Amino acid sequence: MGVEIERKFLVAGDRWRSGDHPSQGFRQFYLARADGFSARVRIVDEAQAFLTLKTGRGRSRGEFEYPIPLRDAHDLEAARTGELIAKRRHRIAHGRHVIEVDVFEDALHPLVVAEIELETEEDDVALPDWFGREVTDDPAFSNAALAADGLPEEFRS
Repeated sequence: MGVEIERKFLVAGDRWRSGDHPSQGFRQFYLARADGFSARVRIVDEAQAFLTLKTGRGRSRGEFEYPIPLRDAHDLEAARTGELIAKRRHRIAHGRHVIEVDVFEDALHPLVVAEIELETEEDDVALPDWFGREVTDDPAFSNAALAADGLPEEFRS
């Protein structure tokens, strides 16, 4: 079983933007979402696509990801539930870890979220000062919830 262990934070300010960080454009949508389960299709830079199944919630979850043909991903979009998520993901080296900063577009703008994958749940990482409030355990900030419900209340004007 694939396991993803990560913590998620709101980003405070633009200090993370200093430096030249590789990035990719994502378009993703959900085919199914239930309590503790989601099925997602992600298109990366319009060049490749993946089907991802996630189980559980919180810091440690099951994650199974499979490449699929780009044409299949486009065909599956008609079966999506919720809204399409568009974002640009920036990868920032941080010691032995990598921080992924997601800058959301369209209806989810101005949301910016940082995730850091951990080796174990006890992995102790010095967090950068531009990490804001932790939202790992706040279901409103999961991508599946963002697709279904839109921006969390605190971001709505």
